[in-house]
Amino acid sequence: MGKVRITQVRSAIRRPKDQKRTLVALGITKLNQSREIEESAAVMGMVKKVEHLLKVEKL
Repeated sequence: MGKVRITQVRSAIRRPKDQKRTLVALGITKLNQSREIEESAAVMGMVKKVEHLLKVEKL
């Protein structure tokens, strides 16, 4: 599979703890922080869980 760039565009304040933990597991800790990660089923499942907080771009 390819790579995906994820960027946090909305705050995690006032979100459930599981969503905050999912962001940390994806390697994102700050607003507007980007990360390029390898696309896999597990990663895409985590992205889907918090997609309302992220901007996702295929590379």
